[in-house]
Amino acid sequence: MAGLGYTTFDTAVGRCAIAWGAAGIAAVQLPEARELETRRRLLQHHPDAREWRPPFNVQYAIDGIVTLLGGKAIDLSHVVLDTDGIPDFNCRVYQAICEIPRGETRTYADIAADLRVSGAVNAVSQAAACNPFAILVPCHRALAAPGQISGFAGRGGIVTKSLLLSIEGALSGRPVSLFDALLSFAPPRPQQ
Repeated sequence: MAGLGYTTFDTAVGRCAIAWGAAGIAAVQLPEARELETRRRLLQHHPDAREWRPPFNVQYAIDGIVTLLGGKAIDLSHVVLDTDGIPDFNCRVYQAICEIPRGETRTYADIAADLRVSGAVNAVSQAAACNPFAILVPCHRALAAPGQISGFAGRGGIVTKSLLLSIEGALSGRPVSLFDALLSFAPPRPQQ
């Protein structure tokens, strides 16, 4: 297979997308409001990807993502990710995030300390925000501060992050509040 393939698939939280190539999974896109927007967002990052039927290893990753988003535990740590073009620091952050057990969270400061770069909390946060492997690299488990659910890509923002943490049992029954929901749909603040 030459180039990248992609497909969309149904999950308990909506229709997701995945892109892959010979080196492994290149991206996982969480659902947007409509499937067309999910595809568009994936193709913004991988404009040369073509819609193909997924090979066995990609179908295995899809089935695992569906299982996880359905609320069941599954280990996807052996799914091969294509990290070509991703900065080494980000790859180190993603590896550290993958080591956070299901049902637990860590702060960006915790992750920076684990990487022995304690002054790089902002860099860890930025790496998590750039994660192209949603669910496979569970950046929803990385928090700005203990119990502070903020900033998450895709439709729903922090509501989606709260939902993922809740599915994994990391919120100890904490429901998503109306305040959380309002924050996730607020227009972005202008850059200063």
